[in-house]
Amino acid sequence: MSVPTPPRDSSPPEQQPLDPPPGQPKKAATAAWIGSALEYYDFFIYGSAAALIFPEVFFDDSDPATATLLSLATFGVAYAARPVGALFLGHYGDRVGRKKIMVFTLMLMGLSTFLIGCLPTRDQVGTLAPVLLVLCRVLQGISAAGEQASANSMTLEHAPPHRRGFFTSFTLSGTQGGQLLATLVFIPVAAMPEEQLLSWGWRVPFWMSVAVAVVGYVIRRKLDETPAFEQQTATEGVVKLPLVVLLREHWADVLRVVAGALIASVSTIFTVWALAYATSDPVGMSRTSMLWVAALANVVALAAIPLWAMLSDRIGRRPVYLIGAAGSAVAMFAYLWAISTGGFALTMLLGIITFGVVYSAANGVWPSFYGEMFPTRVRLSGMAIGTQIGFAVAGFAVTFAARIAGPDGDDWTAVALFTAALCVPPVVAALSARETHRVPTELLGERTADGGAARPEKVTA
Repeated sequence: MSVPTPPRDSSPPEQQPLDPPPGQPKKAATAAWIGSALEYYDFFIYGSAAALIFPEVFFDDSDPATATLLSLATFGVAYAARPVGALFLGHYGDRVGRKKIMVFTLMLMGLSTFLIGCLPTRDQVGTLAPVLLVLCRVLQGISAAGEQASANSMTLEHAPPHRRGFFTSFTLSGTQGGQLLATLVFIPVAAMPEEQLLSWGWRVPFWMSVAVAVVGYVIRRKLDETPAFEQQTATEGVVKLPLVVLLREHWADVLRVVAGALIASVSTIFTVWALAYATSDPVGMSRTSMLWVAALANVVALAAIPLWAMLSDRIGRRPVYLIGAAGSAVAMFAYLWAISTGGFALTMLLGIITFGVVYSAANGVWPSFYGEMFPTRVRLSGMAIGTQIGFAVAGFAVTFAARIAGPDGDDWTAVALFTAALCVPPVVAALSARETHRVPTELLGERTADGGAARPEKVTA
């Protein structure tokens, strides 16, 4: 009598469970944290310099208001370049892997930041100085476009299925770490005598990017490629034109990510415009005091981000994200009002609550929330393109805020309303998105035969 053969598993190869090698989730999360911190140290020191230094160094300081407006506009230029970088780096990230893009972006950021520290001033070369500044800022934007998407994809695809939120949040806590490092470096720089500060002192943080690039390269070159990408390559092969597949099959999720990424406006307004407003004549707070507000808010964010992410692994991405998005719209009113009073203690308290606690809910969850909308074959492209288009708007939010704040730059209520309005699209995006925290990694972004989303797995006790 013949023995019946057991039925073969007919599910597609990409739907087989993916088990990361022992130790790789922690290694990937650590590499993402340190690399993102180092990269965004470079990115955020520009924001501090644009608010405090560049109006006098690269622009005509005979009209301080216009000089500040132009300087803040150069901050937004990097965000305008990010969608272009996302198209290029997203395409290659889904074709050659996450690791190579992570190494490339770090080296590009280190080089462009170092060059900013070497630029001649307006007094030395005239209008050529701000032109060169903008070119370097564009390179920074291209680098940043691929950094978070590649690091998020790396950590998400290495993470255990039920802890994706926690492990993926290390990318954003690394970003906060970089912002904290940039702020701490600028505190002693901003306290320098005016002559030394404007001649050479402001350049030192930018020159330090050489060390940043070297450390980041050593860390990231030893990281393994993700199991999900390797299995995709070995079975179906990579997609020749990820952008075509992305826009044909996942356009609705791309739009959700674009809308959701507008939440970054809270960060740019808090980090750049509020700093410029607080240290302007109408308020008159010291540079050092406001840098300490940003530093302590980032310290709290470092703790809050993984806690919010762990909560999202238990109750879902959407509710936690909504707390951050809707809460930030309200909290920014309180923070900007506190600045308008000139009270340092009140500004410190509400700054920590706004940026360190409330905003961290959305900031800590979006890496997993957005990444889980897409399958492996187009994940990096989907995250890069969607986030960078939204971030481009968020970057120029600083410029719009400076414009609508009035000729004296003190209409904080208009800026608070503007920021709250930019929090509405993220709320709508989250309400319309699927909950994905219990969907197996190999089924993320996939559709069932009837065109619906893959079902979440059942969780047993």
